[in-house]
Amino acid sequence: MIVLAAPAALLNAAPGLGARLVGAAVVITFMVSYVLFRDWGRFGPLLLRHPSLLAADTLFGSLLLVSAGPDTTLAYVSVCTPLLAGLLYGWRGAAFFASLQSLILLLVHATLDAGRHTGLAETLLLPGLCVITGAMGSTLRNLMLRLGTATHALTAVRARLAAAEAVQSERARLAREMHDSLAKTLHGVALASDALAVTASAATPDPARLRQEAELVARSARRAAAESRALLTDLREEAPQAPLWPQLNLQAAEFTTRTGLPVICHRTGDPPPSLPPATTRALLALTAEALDNAHRHANATRVVLTFGAQDGHLRLSVHDDGKGLPADVTLQTLRAEGHFGLLGMVERAASVGARIRTGRGEHASGTEIVVELPLPD
Repeated sequence: MIVLAAPAALLNAAPGLGARLVGAAVVITFMVSYVLFRDWGRFGPLLLRHPSLLAADTLFGSLLLVSAGPDTTLAYVSVCTPLLAGLLYGWRGAAFFASLQSLILLLVHATLDAGRHTGLAETLLLPGLCVITGAMGSTLRNLMLRLGTATHALTAVRARLAAAEAVQSERARLAREMHDSLAKTLHGVALASDALAVTASAATPDPARLRQEAELVARSARRAAAESRALLTDLREEAPQAPLWPQLNLQAAEFTTRTGLPVICHRTGDPPPSLPPATTRALLALTAEALDNAHRHANATRVVLTFGAQDGHLRLSVHDDGKGLPADVTLQTLRAEGHFGLLGMVERAASVGARIRTGRGEHASGTEIVVELPLPD
């Protein structure tokens, strides 16, 4: 604006003192504007707190306007001052600076166009534009404030939803952990206690049998306590995990010792990379659930566990030779009947970015549970 107005202002200025004043106004206005725009982050808040700075800049610009005349580019660009005032100070600032700029324009017309007999419409054109741009600035300010308020509210709602989702996810994870470990152990304690009660209520209890069943109850209770401590430790910190393949072999051996159901382990493909602790725990829990289902529900005589990495995916398969899943079973029916094992497996696999498939697969009978986890490049 100053670059466009300076030639006309200097050309129309009177020689001598007038030209010097106009030149000084050009230099001062240019330097002030340059500093404001260069360090807007520093001077912007100062301009917001002190509207008098904008008023001083407007008065300096009026010196250029008086010299340049009402028919120059500067006169039309000066109507942006009420627009800026509306954006910065609201409708009060817009009204003040629209009135100030309109008064300056009217004075310029009255001073420089006394002998031209300018029409009323032409005289009031630029002051009217000042009023319009001031209203536009105030309206834009209100819209921006409302947008900011709506954005802040949306951010708060998203934060609450994220917190609620995190709580729900943690509750689901805790439910899966309790189902896969503590709930089953406590169920075993209950069964062992029932057997102990039956043996003790006999007419002639067998002391050796009583001692054996009491020891079973004690072992199960200690195991429940150990699983509780492990669950609490898992909730508090990310404990380091050993490589997955040795843990799978150990898990299969302990399962065979406890149930008598043989588990054959095969490793295929490339050696699996190291996995995060959460992923390792999830795959171990999925394997434990699959083995337990084969023992409790499938009437299986053998289980084959296959594990390995191939084509950018980690593949874990547990296949039993039992009776297989019913044809009409779905996650919805299992949820309605209170069977959360398979549902928990699906949720646990999804929590680490894996996919899970159940069915016969390529086998003639039995059930195969396949977990596929994409590996990072």
